[in-house]
This record gives sequence, structure tokens and C-alpha cells, in this order.
Amino acid sequence: MTSKVDSKEVGLVAGLNLFHFFLGSRDLHYGLWEDDLELCIQNLPEAQKRYSNFLLSHIPDGVKRVLDVGCGAGGVATELLARGYQVEGVSPSPLLSEAARQQAGAGFKIHQGRFEDVSFGEDEKFDLVMFSESFQYIALDRVFGDAQRRLNPGGHVLICDFFKTNASGRSVIGGGHPIDKFHDALRASGMELLEDKDITRETAPNLDLVGQMGRELLLPTFNLIGYAFSSNHPWLAKILHWKYQKRIRKIQRKYTSGERNGENFARFKVYRLLLLRKPEK
Repeated sequence: MTSKVDSKEVGLVAGLNLFHFFLGSRDLHYGLWEDDLELCIQNLPEAQKRYSNFLLSHIPDGVKRVLDVGCGAGGVATELLARGYQVEGVSPSPLLSEAARQQAGAGFKIHQGRFEDVSFGEDEKFDLVMFSESFQYIALDRVFGDAQRRLNPGGHVLICDFFKTNASGRSVIGGGHPIDKFHDALRASGMELLEDKDITRETAPNLDLVGQMGRELLLPTFNLIGYAFSSNHPWLAKILHWKYQKRIRKIQRKYTSGERNGENFARFKVYRLLLLRKPEK
């Protein structure tokens, strides 16, 4: 029996293809919007490049072997390989794995599946386990134990991702572990926290771009498709609208309400780079 294709996975690859065609970008991660960079869609590839450089600049000296967990379309892995690191990836998405191999090269080894489920040999150890916007998808009660089992003594974990704050209210921006629970899990893990950098201000503007795309691209396209379908198939359109009205309202609120913006992101999320070290023994 064939497994169903994840619609989110298809959407990510479609977005990747769109960005590559119009902007030349092969990355899916957030951009780092520093003060000298104007916030506009044309500057997204430069902002993403700055994010990658910022992330990689925090890899400690002496690291040779890197495990890129949730390697996405392979943008960061490609840069790591170009800098001389030995890199392997973990990806639960066959479509993104194919995109990563096309970008990083056919020799880029990808362990297919979720990080919690992938089997490694006892001698497959790494100097660094990296989570670039993938940490939020790993269960907190397992992630540090699984990561340390993959590390050499004194090895490192590098996390760059966003977490939920304790702000009251409801956010349309999903994702992220609660920051308090993260710190509880970290303390229980016995790992040493070496660096903790808050880059919320530099990453929040990405949500302003998402909001702009919702208003200027997604909403007009959605309305145009709806108009054409309703004109050509009025009765079927009414039935589908009745059946999926809750989902339609959710999509409209999520992408076209104007609530997905940098201000709300900075209220409900905190984006951190964290470098951890496994004890020597």
C-alpha cells in the first residue's frame, strides 16, 4: 500500500522551485535581516546567505564530521561541504531529499526518515549535530539523548530555531517548543550551554514578507481560482465551499488576515542560536 504524499511537503518543494526560478534561491530557511539590508523579496537570497554564514560561523574549531538534521533542500549542507566538512543529512521528506542531492551532489549521504527513527551504526559518530530550523519538529523528551548518542565525547549540538514565548493570546504563527520547557530539558540532559544568541529582531521581518505575499499574491490568486471555478461549476463550488468552509476560513486567517507579521512573531516567538557541548565522559 502506497503512503500518502504530505501536502506540506509538496508545498515546500513548490515554494523552493518558485524561489529558485524568480530569485535564484535554493534555500528554505529564514533570512537574517541586518540593519543595512532593505526588506524586500528581491533581497531574500542575500538575507538567507547571511543566515547561513551566521550559523556556520558558530561551528567550533576542530569539528570535522557534521550531521545536518532536517537538511531540507541541502543549502546549508552544500555550504558545509564547500568549506571542507564531512557532512551527512537526515530528512523525513523524500521530495526534499531529492532536491538536496541535486544541490549538494549525488554523494551527499542522507539518512531517510525522522531523526528519532533513523538507525545509525555504533561507529557512526559525529563532532557536531546541527538543527537549522528543524529542532522544533523533534520531541523534547528524546532529542538530547538521541543527539548525544550520535556525538563523539566533547562533541557539540548547534541549534538555530524559534521557540514559543509565554505571551498571552492566540497566534496564527505555529511551531516551536515552549522556551521554558526547552531549558528544563536542557538542564536534565547534562549538556553544557556555551552560547545563547537572540536573533529575533533580525528574523522577525521574514514574517512581514510572508504577510506581503499573502496579501499581494496568495489572496488574489485564491480569489481568481475561486471566481473561475464558481463560474464554470457553480453547484460543485457551493458543495465544496460548504464542506470545507472551516478549512477555507483557517487558510484565509492564516495567510491573508495580516496577523502573520514581524510584530506578532516577535511577541509570540523568540529565535535563538544555541551551542551546546556534550560532556567528555
